Amino acid sequence: MKVNYTTRNGRISIEFEASSQKAIWQQLSSFQEVFEEDTCRKCKSNNVRCVIRKAKDKYDYHELRCADCGAKLAFGILDDGTDTLFPKRKDEDGKYRGKYGWVKWNPETEREE
Repeated sequence: MKVNYTTRNGRISIEFEASSQKAIWQQLSSFQEVFEEDTCRKCKSNNVRCVIRKAKDKYDYHELRCADCGAKLAFGILDDGTDTLFPKRKDEDGKYRGKYGWVKWNPETEREE
């Protein structure tokens, strides 16, 4: 069956096919986790953009970036060969980074907060 979905803010629409309700749920939840994040958790602005930046011509870093305050939400890529993105909300210790994953560089402490 074909499914059409539009994000809450209406900026993105997608059409996908799924064979069952469970498959719809899987695809929709994956899409929503990445593309429904439409507000910066640091400054509450909805002026956020998808950004890919290159590091050493080897790695692509996917992130949402707030055009108003400069905060970002980084995304990782699952290691299952699907190129599925997920928001990196927690650090290595399992604690939330910044404001639910949204961080901004603090030059005084020289770390992302």
